[in-house]
Amino acid sequence: MTGEAEGYIYMGLGLGLGREVRQKCAWRNSGKKAVCHHTPQRFSNQNARFRWSLLGKMESSQGNSISYNNLDESRIMHNNHCKSTTTIPMSRLERLLRERELRRSTRSSHSNEETRDNNGDVDTFGNINDLYLSDGERGYREGDFIEGNASAKHLNDGCEKQDGRVPKQRLIVVANRLPVSAIRRSEDSWALEISVGGLVSALLGVSEFEARWIGWAGINVPDQVGQRSLTKALAEKRCIPVFLDEEIVHQYYNGYCNNILWPLFHYLGLPQEDRLATTRSFQSQFAAYKKANQMFAHVVNEHYREGDVVWCHDYHLMFLPRCLKDYNNKMKVGWFLHTPFPSSEIHRTLPSRSELLRSVLAADLVGFHTYDYARHFVSACTRILGLEGTPDGVEDQGKLTRVAAFPIGIDSDRFIRALELPQVKNHIRELKERFAGRKVMLGVDRLDMIKGIPQKILAFEKFLEENPIWRDKVVLVQIAVPTRTDVPEYQKLSSQVHEIVGRINGRFGTLTTVPIHHLDRSLDFHALCALYAVTDVALVTSLRDGMNLVSYEFVACQDSKKGVLILSEFAGAAQSLGAGAILVNPWNITEVAASIGYALTMPADEREKRHRHNFTHITTHTSQEWAETFVSELNDTVVEAQLRTRQIPPLLPKREAVDHYLHSNNRLLILGFNATLTKPADTLGRRVDQLKDMEPKLHPELRVPLKRLCDDPKTTIIVLSGSDRNVLDENFGEYNLWLAAEHGMFLRLTTGNWMTTMPENLNMDWVDSVKHVFEYFTERTPRSHFELRETSLVWNYKHADVEFGKLQSKDLLQHLWTGPISNASVDVVQGARSVEVRAVGVTKGAAIDRILGEIVHHNDEKAPIDYVLCIGHFLPKDEDIYTFFEPELPAGPRAKIANSLNRFTSNSTGLAPFCRKAPLPFPAPEKKATAILGNGDRWSRMRERITMHEGPSVLDLKGENYFSCAVGRKRSNARYLLGSSTEVVSLLKELAAACQQ
Repeated sequence: MTGEAEGYIYMGLGLGLGREVRQKCAWRNSGKKAVCHHTPQRFSNQNARFRWSLLGKMESSQGNSISYNNLDESRIMHNNHCKSTTTIPMSRLERLLRERELRRSTRSSHSNEETRDNNGDVDTFGNINDLYLSDGERGYREGDFIEGNASAKHLNDGCEKQDGRVPKQRLIVVANRLPVSAIRRSEDSWALEISVGGLVSALLGVSEFEARWIGWAGINVPDQVGQRSLTKALAEKRCIPVFLDEEIVHQYYNGYCNNILWPLFHYLGLPQEDRLATTRSFQSQFAAYKKANQMFAHVVNEHYREGDVVWCHDYHLMFLPRCLKDYNNKMKVGWFLHTPFPSSEIHRTLPSRSELLRSVLAADLVGFHTYDYARHFVSACTRILGLEGTPDGVEDQGKLTRVAAFPIGIDSDRFIRALELPQVKNHIRELKERFAGRKVMLGVDRLDMIKGIPQKILAFEKFLEENPIWRDKVVLVQIAVPTRTDVPEYQKLSSQVHEIVGRINGRFGTLTTVPIHHLDRSLDFHALCALYAVTDVALVTSLRDGMNLVSYEFVACQDSKKGVLILSEFAGAAQSLGAGAILVNPWNITEVAASIGYALTMPADEREKRHRHNFTHITTHTSQEWAETFVSELNDTVVEAQLRTRQIPPLLPKREAVDHYLHSNNRLLILGFNATLTKPADTLGRRVDQLKDMEPKLHPELRVPLKRLCDDPKTTIIVLSGSDRNVLDENFGEYNLWLAAEHGMFLRLTTGNWMTTMPENLNMDWVDSVKHVFEYFTERTPRSHFELRETSLVWNYKHADVEFGKLQSKDLLQHLWTGPISNASVDVVQGARSVEVRAVGVTKGAAIDRILGEIVHHNDEKAPIDYVLCIGHFLPKDEDIYTFFEPELPAGPRAKIANSLNRFTSNSTGLAPFCRKAPLPFPAPEKKATAILGNGDRWSRMRERITMHEGPSVLDLKGENYFSCAVGRKRSNARYLLGSSTEVVSLLKELAAACQQ
């Protein structure tokens, strides 16, 4: 973007423009403008409404052309020369904070508008809450949400509602089950009932999006008539069914989801069956799991519209993000897990571990309830897949999947309002009369192995044993909602609970009272709110729980009584409510019993303080905020990825590279070795920490094409690597090409001897002290090793434990900087899993000037080089080799490279060797080089041979004949990208075939 700029533009995703936004936003570029239209009075309350007119293309300040046909493609336009004094929030955090501020001010503004509106009509745009709440509960509605990703045509056409509101963002919620259960009445008639569950409860309060819910209706509908009628009935509830047959449900839901994933994620381990039978079971169930996920993806794709946000939920749909991205790579996909995610040591026992992890990583944003679960996921990706874990998430070849914690909440207002309803007040009055003179303790759980119901009841029994005075003064009400009643393990658990309850009631009960009221059923919403309200102590003793919203619901109904919450430290809610609750280890019966006693006798001021802390949390961290935050972060994650993509070069146009190769007269091919001419190191399913060959090997498929290219008289090939000379000799000794080892410090034609290009006064006194440090850390880090080269030392931990290796590398760097290299002229280069210490200025780009001089002298070239193909998986430190040849850059880079080497030379004349301005000169014929071994005065002799203005140009390179290409590295100074060494093999095969023809 060039020219004048006043103010700045924020586009799409509902980004916040506060009071500081200037009245004028105008950019001029080649006579075209981007004009900002706004309503001035809206700025008074930061509730900005914008319509944008975007004409043609706008140039970034770097000269990059960006087309804004759709606001999703880029929502930020920024002029570096902006004259406005406003701070431009280019960082992700600043954008999210502004969006959050706008969202709140918008909601507040609409709330005031609705208060003044006598009619009280509000367009809800698919508020899930309004579909299911009773008339008494439907006492409020939130204001509209400024649509986050409306398309440009919505805004350009002024497509606003008559009341001035912008349409809401469409949100497609994809979960295994729909929020309603279907009951068939007749062939084409259905009854729909709201389902129970944490996700349904959480999303009841979400009103800021135009929501659609895709999932299974919980019933097999094999006939077409039934499917059509059910689809029509569900459409009224804004639900879209996925029809799964009985076999798929049995294998996918009952099998892989509930028999394998659910136990594993809750640390119960895989089922212990016959090994062969288990393997067959895993394979068939996983196949059904993938098939079911593909069926969900097909339905999503049918109803998806550009700009929609697709939010996938839970372990049932771990394969779904990959399926959706296969349908449409630009689809915004988020995935959220509502259970714990186990540590990598547990997850790695799963046979399909790698495939599931990679499928989830296809999502743009991955969310968990707590930081612990997010950390476990990143650790699993790092240890199992060998990917790079970062503070933002998981990075795979430049593609970042954001991983973050989003603690879920509830619609707290719904519970608070419910306490004012007549039917709830009646229930409260009845319960107070029923339990008069007794303290009420409450447990509300699914009858499940992870809920710790037996442990809770046994702890209550111990409390009664140790405190006889409380036996007639306290009652435990335990609601145990039956689930999976046909599964033997659950039947056994139910019998165990009933046995314990019966024993305790028989032991401590009287003719008129019993200490435990156990209900094997669920309560309706109003009765549950009343029970929460009269409870003195709530007991949540989960052995492992994703979040547990019962604790939130209890706190929401306790604003008058200020009851105490006893919460298991293994529930996700402990991360949010732990400060105000009494945290316990449910396995420690004695500790839980003591906590019950403390809760019943807690002073009123402490109860007040604890409750106020938790109540503030649950009323601010609501389900509405949870959903808005997740979608907001997902939208911004896509924008962040697009900003990153702008720095990523395009893929190499192979056809163009081959055509220009054929039409050139003197070609130079510079090839890296590691990860360029070798086999791909890791493939899907292989263990990333498995010890492989210590030395890289030439890709076997390259032997024939490389030989053909080397035999071409018009082609000169250089293999430029940081590896030792022996490694290059072993792999390329039979080919007619140039080898440059140790970043170009040693050079030879394969038909000749090695010569050095090192400066004669290169200081290597630091080597011994660095070697001692590397030896020490090699001993401390299992499966690490170090290489001692003539010009550098490398410590490699690619086979060591990933996380331990990273910690050791940080410790190693601290040792180096504070000791051996504190005053040495060295560079420390950090690779993916290595640390290299080399002399300052030793890079591949710095060496290429000297290498070219040797090649020119040896070949006695008559024609200048008019084609350069440079391919490699080089470290960022060595990417100056790409800019060295860049014809479209000024001569500065080459001069800079040579000047960086000048510090190593003793040049009495003051002339820098090879510090040439473009074009590089040919040497005169009488100055032709001969192979000279050893250091000696090698540098001064080469300086004598080539002067700054001799001969014709060595390089006659035009922009269209220069192809620099990074391999497997997304962000690079190279012009183009190749995905892996496999693509390098394909390219060299094409060049060889074209050359032969």
